Amino acid sequence: MQYNISVIDDNAVDTEYISALVTRWADAAGHIAHILTFPSAEAFLFAYEEEKDFDILLLDIEMGEMNGVDLAKKIRLKNDAVQIVFITGYPDFIAEGYEVDALHYLMKPVSFEKLNAVLQKAAANLEKMERRLRVTYDHRTDLLPFSQILYIEAQKQYVLIHTFDETYRMKRSFNKILEELDELFYKCQRSFCVNLSHITRIKSSSVLLKNGEEIPISRGMAEKIGKEMIRLF
Repeated sequence: MQYNISVIDDNAVDTEYISALVTRWADAAGHIAHILTFPSAEAFLFAYEEEKDFDILLLDIEMGEMNGVDLAKKIRLKNDAVQIVFITGYPDFIAEGYEVDALHYLMKPVSFEKLNAVLQKAAANLEKMERRLRVTYDHRTDLLPFSQILYIEAQKQYVLIHTFDETYRMKRSFNKILEELDELFYKCQRSFCVNLSHITRIKSSSVLLKNGEEIPISRGMAEKIGKEMIRLF
């Protein structure tokens, strides 16, 4: 598996040491770890505004103006999937860690054995979570849970990803996007792929979705969609 991991610590020596342990874990477990390091919570938040594609955060607590716990609270407002691990020399904030659903606290100096066990648990948690689609738009990246996607529409060299709240326009191959989705997504027409779990009614030439939208389907597709929904649900 491939994981995007951030080490956030204002101590350069600790950052280098933790990053080396993460690389060692990934190599031993057969994973690919893309590691980004940040010297402060503020520096991470600046990058996070544009790129939310992080799987695991390894956070120091005592840092500059914003501490690691406050950073974690900001992240948790919109992201319940990222695995948060506090790595600190101070045990005083342990109780607050429960407020942000922290996976674990590790006390400095961290041993490889302890970090290895925590990262294995983080990886296992990520495997069990709902799959998400990486969406890049307007120089930003978000991870959309599959369940939030109503349908995907091809539009020349772009794809439109329609959710209940927003439509994302991304320059990407329609067929490449379909390869990343699971069996709940059904290509119902040359330019449309619909999430079967959000269909409320099947017509001869279209399907009606939970949000009231009507999506066109190819001739003869109604019966196939009905059979597929019976199989899955």
